[in-house]
Amino acid sequence: MSAPPRKARERAAELRTQLGHHAHRYYVLDDPEIGDEVYDGLLDELRALEEAHPQLQSADSPTLRVGGEPVGRLEKIEHLEPMLSLGNVRSEEELRAWVERMRNHLAREGIAEPAFTYVVEPKIDGLAISLVYRDGVLERGATRGNGLIGEDVTHNLRTIGAIPLHFEDAPALVEVRGEVYMSLADFTALNERRAEAGESTFMNPRNSAAGTIRQLDPADAAKRPLSIWCYQVGVGEGLSFTAHSEALEWLREHGFRVNSGIRVLESAEEVIAQCLDWERRRGELDFEIDGVVVKVDDLALQRRLGAVGRDPRWAVAWKFPPTTAVTKLEKVMWNVGKFGDLRPYAVLEPVRVGGVTIKLATLHNEQDILRKDIRAGEEVIVVRAGDVIPQVVSPAPHVAEQKDRPQAPHPPERCPFCDTPTVKPAEGVFTTCPNRDCPARAWQLLKHFVSRGAMDIDGLGEKQVALLQERGLVCSAADFYRLSEAQLLEIERFGELSVRNLLAAIESSKERPFARVLFALGIEEVGEVTGRNLAQSFRDIDALLAATPEQIAETNGVGEKMAVSIRAQLDEERMQKLIADLREIGLRFHDEGPPPSQGPLAGNTLVLTGSMPEWSREEATERIMAAGGRVTGSVSKKTDYLVAGESPGTKLEKAERLGVAVLNEAGLRKLLEGS
Repeated sequence: MSAPPRKARERAAELRTQLGHHAHRYYVLDDPEIGDEVYDGLLDELRALEEAHPQLQSADSPTLRVGGEPVGRLEKIEHLEPMLSLGNVRSEEELRAWVERMRNHLAREGIAEPAFTYVVEPKIDGLAISLVYRDGVLERGATRGNGLIGEDVTHNLRTIGAIPLHFEDAPALVEVRGEVYMSLADFTALNERRAEAGESTFMNPRNSAAGTIRQLDPADAAKRPLSIWCYQVGVGEGLSFTAHSEALEWLREHGFRVNSGIRVLESAEEVIAQCLDWERRRGELDFEIDGVVVKVDDLALQRRLGAVGRDPRWAVAWKFPPTTAVTKLEKVMWNVGKFGDLRPYAVLEPVRVGGVTIKLATLHNEQDILRKDIRAGEEVIVVRAGDVIPQVVSPAPHVAEQKDRPQAPHPPERCPFCDTPTVKPAEGVFTTCPNRDCPARAWQLLKHFVSRGAMDIDGLGEKQVALLQERGLVCSAADFYRLSEAQLLEIERFGELSVRNLLAAIESSKERPFARVLFALGIEEVGEVTGRNLAQSFRDIDALLAATPEQIAETNGVGEKMAVSIRAQLDEERMQKLIADLREIGLRFHDEGPPPSQGPLAGNTLVLTGSMPEWSREEATERIMAAGGRVTGSVSKKTDYLVAGESPGTKLEKAERLGVAVLNEAGLRKLLEGS
């Protein structure tokens, strides 16, 4: 076979460099410089060169990311160094006891009063991986296995964009360790695709990542989006670090993805606070963590501390309460939503999950029940991640093998609250109660009206709203503003002070801006964002009431179908009466001040993160939008300002990396004032 022409060799090398650069910008820095189409064009050009000249395909070719040849089986590989496991702690007392054990061991070694510095890292709930690079080129990758011997999964690891296939300024041999995982967003999307295709769904992101990395055909693995956080340098010829944190910085500098939330701390008290903070924030992350890893930073101390069995003395995992449990699904019940949809929920045999006792869990919708094959009377797997609502994800593993299983639950033929025959729209996800006067439907609308993000009336929760409805004091949202002190004092649990506070909260809610009022009305498909966009577009309820569907569809985020639905709901007699009543009561149905296009933040995009001392997230958003600004949820090169409060998280680090201006609440106030 003749050698490829010089131009082909040079162009292939140039394309590999360009594609490697852009993959690093996209997967590691989350800051792409080119669009997907341009990247795909470069990749297609390289693929064509390699097909014409097979000698050009190297082990680090980006074309291997889309999947090479399948393997017959997964070969066993002995690790260069053992991949140790970690001991666990679950409380402040246990962590302090771990520190004391280290001190005692070092004292026996002749080291008195050692000065510990700690590295605190999120414990990613994924699959531990060893990556071996020779002369900067990925030679092989393996699972942890039993810590001594793992499985060769190099063919699948090459498909992960966040794993460098090669890097510059590399030692002759180096091992990099990391955790392969699947983000929550990608996990949800993958399960939705599998469900639509009639395939079984994965129980959790970790199982999904583990199943993907062990595929025999890398083309299958390439279809499932995985990423990696790198956390350690193992064997490294010619590398010399004095601290673990130095090794992490070396990984960052050489293109490996290292979690930006890792902290170097000086005391056990700081470590405990950081662990508790990670536990509090775990539900806000786009990846699952099941704890925090705490390591002694000094590598010389690590060597002196050594290991006990397969557990290093110098590292420990602060484990969070488990978020998954198995319990019995006693029955499936149905609620009615504010637009009549029947929503199922599970009544469970009480079980501890994530540190709390769970008795109820969401089941999403009837299609979800059928897809998961969940049946009353059987054991199911319940998940509670962070502070989100618990949900039933699947039957327990042994259930599918059982014979004579109970009948699958179906939505009721009559509404459980008003006994109206239910209907199932041809294109709808939910069976619905068509009765507009259904008490459950009315309660949901009333509860929505007073909720946070809508009118935000303090003192009116679910129970209070239900009580007022049962007494006949509140039938529509306008009735909240007609309540008297005498009426409320006749109701149990309403004392003089609570009644005065409640009436004051109802009165102050009249000051909520137009956008909040629009959202509170309970127009289907008009959420908080759409409500703000409609308020910005029309500025006044009369202009919105007079608008055609075509004019409504010109609003940002509103499509033609949604516009027709909004127009139809605004034309309904009960909606017209509610708007008229609320206007007469004094709620705001117009935007005050100059048009947003003339405001001090006109044309600017802002992102909010962390908690501010005086303004809530909703208040800050309203003020920014009233000043003409736009609020988005993620930081990018198009972001003009990041407003950072306390505990800002990774958004602050990304903003600093991209050079985005960072403000505190005082700085935001100055911007809003035009100074």
